[in-house]
Amino acid sequence: MERESMEFDVVIVGAGPSGLATACRLGQLAQENEQELMICVVEKGADIGAHILSGAVFEPRALNELFPDWKERGAPLNTEVTGDDILLLKDEDSHTRLPDFTVPNTFHNKGNYIASMGNLCRWMAEQAEQLGVEIFPGFAASEILYNEDGSVAGIQTGDMGVAKDGSEKDGYMPGMELRAKYTLFAEGCRGHLGKELINKFELDKDSTPQHYGLGFKEIWDIPEELHDPGKVVHTAGWPLTDSNASGGGYLYHAEDGQVYLGLIVDLNYANPYLNPFQEFQRFKTHPAIKNVIENGKRVSYGARAIAKGGYYSLPKMTFPGGLLVGCNAGTLNFAKIKGNHTAMKSGMVAAECVFEQLKNGKANDDISSFKNAFENSWVFDELYRSRNFGGAVHKLGTMLGGAYNMVDQNWFGGKLPFKFKEWTPDYKATGKAEDFKAIDYPKPDNKLTFDRLSSVFLSNTNHAEDQPCHLQLENADIPLEVNLPKYAEPAQRYCPAGVYEVVEEDGKQVFQINAQNCIHCKTCDIKDPSQNITWVVPEGGGGPTYPNM
Repeated sequence: MERESMEFDVVIVGAGPSGLATACRLGQLAQENEQELMICVVEKGADIGAHILSGAVFEPRALNELFPDWKERGAPLNTEVTGDDILLLKDEDSHTRLPDFTVPNTFHNKGNYIASMGNLCRWMAEQAEQLGVEIFPGFAASEILYNEDGSVAGIQTGDMGVAKDGSEKDGYMPGMELRAKYTLFAEGCRGHLGKELINKFELDKDSTPQHYGLGFKEIWDIPEELHDPGKVVHTAGWPLTDSNASGGGYLYHAEDGQVYLGLIVDLNYANPYLNPFQEFQRFKTHPAIKNVIENGKRVSYGARAIAKGGYYSLPKMTFPGGLLVGCNAGTLNFAKIKGNHTAMKSGMVAAECVFEQLKNGKANDDISSFKNAFENSWVFDELYRSRNFGGAVHKLGTMLGGAYNMVDQNWFGGKLPFKFKEWTPDYKATGKAEDFKAIDYPKPDNKLTFDRLSSVFLSNTNHAEDQPCHLQLENADIPLEVNLPKYAEPAQRYCPAGVYEVVEEDGKQVFQINAQNCIHCKTCDIKDPSQNITWVVPEGGGGPTYPNM
């Protein structure tokens, strides 16, 4: 098929913090050097910020460098952190506050802000457009284009108006080819094109496998007398300790009488009966959380996988024709439970290297200068100092691992000469159903706890039902013939949106995929024990539309 094609100097895939920081820095450099650059950002969400979900306590270090006058420009950072509490939830009823001296320095948030990253991305997009960047929301990058020499030539956006059977509906529009001298992939955690690039160019051959967590978030309106703007609470322990899983919770007092709360469940858990969504519901019933929200109202829900492997899991980020940046490369610092500032800085470093290449008349080569520039940046130093954080917790347990991290971070600045590397991918950690007992989760009370479908409703998720399924099975028989008898088909439980079900039709079991419910968290692509599910982009504009997340 002959497709319309557009030529750019740089194409950036994804309008999240890393992609927009990259675009803004490129635009600044072009202006400073009086050089005209054609820069394009494509975003699969219907609007900028629609697919952005983050806690978020935001560290402004990268933003301070990118826009030193961000306050004057009206960046939506209004709630500065006023205090930190770290709570150890001992069981379903009790907890203790950990003294400050026992907490790793990375958990201290003085000078940071409680923020909606969706709103911050909308603001960053405005800054990028003022710098001459073209931004195309609602266009999903579906394929990578390659030159004859194997280098990346750009991307193709997905076709619009294709029916489930592959036929063209009324209003069909073929996708466009967006070709560039350099293409930067800022898709976020487990980007499907980033995954292809990592495999094709063997970018992770010298790294440990990436590790992931599934992060939940809800926004609640709470009574004024319970609201403490700027207060940050993190939790460890219950309920995950009951299921021999790891992770932690959070509750952030934001502006306008709202709190952001959630739970991060590490996806290396063994029990296939564990249901991360239900663990999050249990978390909200603990008195430390319940007492804040029980007379409030839930107004938003979402979930997203996060890449938490850190330093040891970083792939090579360059390849002929482009770069991986941000969470697509796994730059999140899990020791801080933060990845926005590191994602932004990685994109800014990439922008500076790409600009030098363009200024020197180069195109579609491997940007060899990036490795040294990245390794000389503060983001690399930060990730190196935190390299053992997750591995220590997973190998030594929450208490001993936490103690190690406190000593390593507070006394030695992250320089203790130990290596806690994790070589088992999260999907391989899944145990056999016969070795575990099913978990009996309580029914929702619809006040504090809810079911998945009513939660997905709050995420404003929508997909055209008559389109090809974007959750692709390599072998359609595996869910029932392998995953069901061996693992009790955990897709029914690990998906936070109820996409996967085993149902009975005409007396036979059927594996049903409710793709229209998908909130693009990528957990199925990560945790399926048979690695049989591949997440690809649906039609552009589909998925959640997160307000203020």
